[in-house]
Order: sequence, then structure tokens, then C-alpha cells
Amino acid sequence: MRSTEEFEQIYRDHYRRVYSFLYKLCRSPETAEDLTQETFYQAYISLSRYNGQCEMFTWLAAIAKNTFLKYLRHTKNEKMTIDLYISDPEAPLTDEPGYRLLREVEIDRILKALERLPKKYSDVFLLRTYGELPYSEIALKLGISVSSAKVIYHRARKSIKEALLDE
Repeated sequence: MRSTEEFEQIYRDHYRRVYSFLYKLCRSPETAEDLTQETFYQAYISLSRYNGQCEMFTWLAAIAKNTFLKYLRHTKNEKMTIDLYISDPEAPLTDEPGYRLLREVEIDRILKALERLPKKYSDVFLLRTYGELPYSEIALKLGISVSSAKVIYHRARKSIKEALLDE
């Protein structure tokens, strides 16, 4: 196991990027902060399993993604959003009742579409879309080729879009 000082350096080097990744997923500064802390806690207790085959951020992003999905399974917050096709992910959140209801319905639809995807599809989609990882890092992390990562990403997007249009 690495020393505490080494882990503190990992934290300093990657905190902003992990936080940004989670913020893009949840769109809540407070939730992103909590999830970032949980991500680094999980990374710390799992550090002995990091084998260096991928970039440290890629490994942390996978932990962050799992932390986020676990959080979603336990809470459904109307401010939580995975805006893919229906609305602009950069749109400001508002407390207007009609808008909040629409967002809640939208979130449920997207989460259901993501849940129906094979795990590898959702992993690639989340790492590419919200982690902004290059295909090469995704491929390395998941043990697939770069071309497979590209194909899986595009198939995942198409599946989600079709699922949303079919409803």
C-alpha cells in the first residue's frame, strides 16, 4: 500500500477533475462534493488493487461513476440530471413547479434507458460523456480495443435515443 503522503498527492492532483466529472453528472455542487469525497475514500481503501494499467484518473473516474450510480439507486433528486437529448445539460436549474416535474420525469426516463443497457455500454457512455475520457483510456480501463470503445459508445447513444423516442 502506498503511503498517506502519496495518496494525498493523488488527491491534490485529481480532485478538481473528479469533482468536475461528478458535477457534470449530478449538477449539484453539494452532491458533487459529497460524491467526490466518497470516491476518494473508496479509492483509498482500494488503492492496493490499482495496478497502473490505466491512468490514475481513469481508475478514479470508474470509482466515481460507480459511486454516482449507487447514489442514484438510493435517491432520486429532482435536481439530479443526466440530460442527454431532451434538455440542455448547461441549462440553469429552477424551482418552477412545472419545470421541476418535467425534470423529474425526464430523469426517470433516462435512468431507465441507461439501466436497460448492457453494463459495458453504460460504462463506456458515462466515461465518455461525463468523464470526457478519450477512447484510448476507456479502452484501456475496460480491456477493449479503441475501435470497440467507439462502436460501443455510438451504439449506447443510439439505444438511449431510441428508448427515449419509443416512450
